[in-house]
Amino acid sequence: MGGTGRRTALLVPLTGFLLVFFVAPLAWLLSLAVREAEVSRALPRTLVALQTWQSDRPLPEAVFPAFAHDLVEARAASTLADAARRLNYEVNGVRSTLMRAAREAAAAAPDSANAAFFADVDPALASPAFFAAVQRARGPVSAYYLLASVDLVRDAQGRVARAAETNRIYIDVLLRTLGISASVTVLCLLLGFPVAMLLTQVRERTADALMILVLLPFWTSLLVRTAAWVVVLQREGMVNSLLLKLGLIAEPLTLIYNRTGVLVAMTHVLLPFMILPLYSVLKGIPPHYMRAAGSLGAPPVTAFVRVYLPIAAPGIAAGSLMVFILALGYYITPALVGGGSDQMLSYFVATYTTDTGNWGLAAALGLLMLLTTIVLYALAQRLSGGRTMAIG
Repeated sequence: MGGTGRRTALLVPLTGFLLVFFVAPLAWLLSLAVREAEVSRALPRTLVALQTWQSDRPLPEAVFPAFAHDLVEARAASTLADAARRLNYEVNGVRSTLMRAAREAAAAAPDSANAAFFADVDPALASPAFFAAVQRARGPVSAYYLLASVDLVRDAQGRVARAAETNRIYIDVLLRTLGISASVTVLCLLLGFPVAMLLTQVRERTADALMILVLLPFWTSLLVRTAAWVVVLQREGMVNSLLLKLGLIAEPLTLIYNRTGVLVAMTHVLLPFMILPLYSVLKGIPPHYMRAAGSLGAPPVTAFVRVYLPIAAPGIAAGSLMVFILALGYYITPALVGGGSDQMLSYFVATYTTDTGNWGLAAALGLLMLLTTIVLYALAQRLSGGRTMAIG
């Protein structure tokens, strides 16, 4: 076997591992953002009866007996709950009434069911708006969750429109996530650049000791680090106690369960991800470049801006991109030290996945975050001339 063949053989296990344990689960999860199977599985007869119906026309009488049969069979097959939950996203309150209608249809004769039968259970179940929602959810794919993730809906005529003002939250959450991530990135850059420069200018033994301090957060659990900031920043914590003893404040500051706490804790956690790429680039800059600029008459600030910073640009781009992308997906830190108005997009993904079971919307929000990351990465690559790829 030649050298190329051996290299290919060595890559096969890694490629297979990534495909099986990363790519495939991620693709399956993201596919939930467009898949629609609950309603078609529970209400097949109803969808057949609605096949030629237009939302601006009266409902066919054949819809109601078919609907009654579907409810009875779906209840027996345990598929009604999923369909009811899906329809409840569009027609608020029908989840419980669908279960009740299924029980009453099972006790009566489904073939005799009509609009009045369902109107007695709940007027919404006999309305064109409800059956329009059923029709939109027929699948196998739809854009419902994708539209919801950017605060859009389809009206009764199927046109895309903005959601009601009280339901427009996800664009604001996305902008908040981008704002927090950008703020953390700037803070990490301002704090990390001097440290990275210092690491390149001290003796090797001192640099090793400083590097241990930089890497120290990696040796502590993220949950422990975040909980420590809760202790430090609370009203009776170390920061407020010190400021009160120094007479700098008259009463404790609110440093936690707000944006301040989120920025402080996230900056602490992500600072090493800024320092390490910066250090790897700055240590390769020969010190005589600055001396040469000074010998040619450039003041220190001019030499730094015109000579040092352009050479350090790949490290700045790589560190900023790494910190920004990591910050986009943060969940634990904002959840523990932030307030209700500081939760980021990942919080809603986790909530819809674990608490409400709305996997479709969770997948759509995850896809929105992934696309945002890809766009920002491509933009960073273009602005840096592809130099971020040089940093491992």
